[in-house]
Amino acid sequence: MQTVTLIIDKRRELSTKYKKLLASKTNTAIVTGNLLSAIKIIKDKEPDLIIISDSIDSNLGDFCKKIRGLTYNMRPVIIATSKSSELEDKLYVLENGADDFIPEPVVPEEFVMRIKAHLRRELESNMDQKLLLPGRNYSLRAVKRIVSDNTFWAAMLISIENFKNYKETYTGLASDKLIQTYCAIINSALTENDFLGTVEENKFLIITNGLKAEKIANYLTFAFDSVASKFYSEKDNKRGYMIMKGDEFAGRRSNFVHTTIGIITNEFIQYKDPGRLLNSLIQIHHMANLNSKSNYLIERPQITAENAVNFEINKKILIIEEDEATAILLRTILELQGYEVITTNNYKKLPNIIPAIIIIDAGKDKTLKGLETCKKIRRKNSYDKTKLLVTSVYHDKELVLNSGADLYIPKPYEISNLIKWVENLQNSSQ
Repeated sequence: MQTVTLIIDKRRELSTKYKKLLASKTNTAIVTGNLLSAIKIIKDKEPDLIIISDSIDSNLGDFCKKIRGLTYNMRPVIIATSKSSELEDKLYVLENGADDFIPEPVVPEEFVMRIKAHLRRELESNMDQKLLLPGRNYSLRAVKRIVSDNTFWAAMLISIENFKNYKETYTGLASDKLIQTYCAIINSALTENDFLGTVEENKFLIITNGLKAEKIANYLTFAFDSVASKFYSEKDNKRGYMIMKGDEFAGRRSNFVHTTIGIITNEFIQYKDPGRLLNSLIQIHHMANLNSKSNYLIERPQITAENAVNFEINKKILIIEEDEATAILLRTILELQGYEVITTNNYKKLPNIIPAIIIIDAGKDKTLKGLETCKKIRRKNSYDKTKLLVTSVYHDKELVLNSGADLYIPKPYEISNLIKWVENLQNSSQ
């Protein structure tokens, strides 16, 4: 991972010397002698470490305090250099915000090792300990830096979908192994010039060359799908989905994990603000997500992602229930919760709406016509984002879920539990 060191020093010869000592494949050294320029670089690049010499046109301690007062995603390490070796000067600078004080002239070997030690400690303190990757703060810093980068770059937001369901079903130990395996796959596709960091437990950020991004995404979707089946039991693989844990009878159907990758570049839009860049990246990632299949989407001239996704919440619920009293009770309670509710007792003809959730009774007789309706709904592409909640007096969890239901609740049930599940399904359908 490339770190950035800013050297603020008016002395051309010494600042050039420091830059040569510190510049490497893993560290970019930037030199400025102008304080206004230094402030701009700090805001734009958020350097990992700042070296300030007492040659600047300002009191060294006061300038350290000023830098500390700036707003950062991550606070930089500040090192002061001075010809003075007086204890009083050292204490004053350290008290006003410097993390270290190095008297001049410096010993080159010690100087380089001190800087490396500070950078190492800074990275370790912000590292995801489970994956040994830079954490969220580092990822946000990487996004901020590319805004002012004129090279052809690509930002990739990568996620493992349905990860929470997998973790709940197979425990944290199995989910850790899944994440670590995927991280190893991602790392195998990157070079030392690429950035890989975490955003959330199941989300990652890659910053890479714009020419490589689509090839990386194509490889990752293929590689993830190739190994994903190894993380499920033989029974689940045969069934084709997970049954999440519930009480003795209730069960929730969940698709297997898959990976989603959203990609934006600076080929068509020159981003000037990291917030706008992140928003576009999140939206293109949202557009790339399919229900049960790994997929990636890269920004094209006709798809800039900005304002392309409609985040309006669908609050419509359809209740298919033969028992009129139950239908009225459910409708009344759900409407009090703010939902738009339509009820029907006709299993064959559905109203002309696309609800977020359909609550359907499996049926009173052994034909279980509600399950046939589930299968019919699942065959229609227009209902691909609709969640099916099936209730039944027949306590056969797998039979119900195999019909395409997302959740099975046996009758009789507590209304409060059903409302809780409706909220969960409604959130997951958006």
